[in-house]
Amino acid sequence: MIHHISVAVENPLHVAQVLAEIWQGEYAPFPGHADSYMVMAFDDWGTMIELLPAGTVLVPGSREGDEQAEFTPSGFNPPFVATHAALSVPISYEQIERIAAREGWKVLYCNRQGFFDIIELWVENRLLIELLTPQMAQRYVTFMQPENLKQILANMPVPPAAELINA
Repeated sequence: MIHHISVAVENPLHVAQVLAEIWQGEYAPFPGHADSYMVMAFDDWGTMIELLPAGTVLVPGSREGDEQAEFTPSGFNPPFVATHAALSVPISYEQIERIAAREGWKVLYCNRQGFFDIIELWVENRLLIELLTPQMAQRYVTFMQPENLKQILANMPVPPAAELINA
């Protein structure tokens, strides 16, 4: 279970406000981290998104001792990132579409190879957040059940490179 995820965005406060609206949750400053915010779903799992200023990276503390990871400005801010998350939301596609239009963010209803549907929301047109309405989430959870996944994986062709690694 993923309880929280941190992502870097251009305007953490504004993104926090919009994601809280979509999630029907709340946002607050992220304690101890300037210009950073957290969006909380207030669900039974403590689900949260931490929004940090663009270019922020996590660096480990020293190998020896008890120094914890810390957020550090890097000066590196790629236009797109591989990090993304799928989130269940309590609102409809039409509501998400209206919010995205208001923000000028790309939104797209997608079918993932017939297995399940998601909504791609491109936060600030650079960070992908996949959204699942209640109906979509139900289908996604059914698809992701271990017995279903095992059956699908057993029938998938194995790429040649994977065969060599697993041999």
